[in-house]
Amino acid sequence: MNRAFSPFVKSLFVAMLAVTGVASANEAHAPAAAKADPAKGATLFAEGDNARGIPACVSCHGAKGASTITVNPKLGGQGEAYVYKQLVAFTTDARPGTVMTAFAKALTDEEKKNIAAYLNTEPSKSGAAKNKDTIELGKKIYRGGIAENRVPACASCHGPAGAGMPAMYPRVGGQHQDYTAATLKAFKAGTRKSSAEMQAIAYRMSDKEIEAVADYMAGLK
Repeated sequence: MNRAFSPFVKSLFVAMLAVTGVASANEAHAPAAAKADPAKGATLFAEGDNARGIPACVSCHGAKGASTITVNPKLGGQGEAYVYKQLVAFTTDARPGTVMTAFAKALTDEEKKNIAAYLNTEPSKSGAAKNKDTIELGKKIYRGGIAENRVPACASCHGPAGAGMPAMYPRVGGQHQDYTAATLKAFKAGTRKSSAEMQAIAYRMSDKEIEAVADYMAGLK
């Protein structure tokens, strides 16, 4: 059997090597992705950008992300990758039609990353459970779930202290009860679509169960 390459095969092989070489050269000279700048994020968070109609984030989310408005989430100490992911989600069908949509669309991708990096440098603000009548129910759901309704323990994803998991699951410990309950109800109603997993879980919970676990999570440290 003649193992010699035909002229056509040789030319094809040479062409493939040439293309591969060009691609490798381009990759070698491609600019590295810019590193997020927390200082720039801090400035935008505190001052906004009037020229582009971007209000200061601090006006709703509080100094250092420690919101005092219970329907607005505390953002200090929230994972960098998770905050960035949510800012992007506001510009898509994952989280449409919210007050954040216009602001998120006005931000560049770099600015989204800078804000996320800044918030990750700030400490999380603790909270406290308020309803003594539901604290045990909330604790049971958070730690053990609701087996009969196929609701898993919240702690299995968000951790025993509610610290979350970077990029995947948010910090929920210390978060405002009102915000957490409203978020779970939005998942339940299908108006928030950023997590199909959470939509399915919340759908199997009653409003009483949602409110109980939201209150319990507020007291986690």
